[in-house]
Amino acid sequence: WLLGSCATLAEARTLLEKTNIVNIPFSDQLPLAQLHWLIADKTGSIVVESTADGLHIYDDPVGVLTNNPPFPQQLFALNNYRALSPRTPASTFAEGLDLTAYSRGLGGLGLPGDLSSQSRFVRAAFVRMNAKSGSGEAESVNQFFHILHSVEQQRGCCELDGGKYEITLYTSCCNADKGIYYYTTYGNHQITAVDMHRENLDGTKLTRYPLVQGEQIALQN
Repeated sequence: WLLGSCATLAEARTLLEKTNIVNIPFSDQLPLAQLHWLIADKTGSIVVESTADGLHIYDDPVGVLTNNPPFPQQLFALNNYRALSPRTPASTFAEGLDLTAYSRGLGGLGLPGDLSSQSRFVRAAFVRMNAKSGSGEAESVNQFFHILHSVEQQRGCCELDGGKYEITLYTSCCNADKGIYYYTTYGNHQITAVDMHRENLDGTKLTRYPLVQGEQIALQN
């Protein structure tokens, strides 16, 4: 609804400020879920959360979002990691104690690596805010997938009921200027692209592409 009604983040925010979300399931087979939305354009991003006391809109200075807890709590938790840095830290443990920087990456010591939503938010925020990319399309897309793959769920590490496991089914992004969608799937790390402008955007027939599954391995010999 928002994507079909708004062209900018500012327009979406204005529309949301006059919006009420009703407590009615779309289907008896699809119960209401605790959903959080991240809406963004080139100017920034906002988080939208609907709770018992109404619809809340928050500025998102780190540009990432995961599931519960609510966004203000997720953002506040970053205070616990304010000393993290991509650089080698100075020794401040105690005067007169010679502590050695025995490894690279010690500036990120304490960055959570578990699969909880809160920890994944912290990790995604740190990686996204410190990741460097050039201005080219391919390099930017490549870096995007490196950022999100840093918080992906591997099969077997988060067990659910019935012998199932939480996994990252797919990862995707879009070049909003060119209308190109990029994605990878759990079983295929090769980046696949779909260019909407190669289709008839004024047509009435639905165009769909099945996900490219199965690892695409380039044999060099």
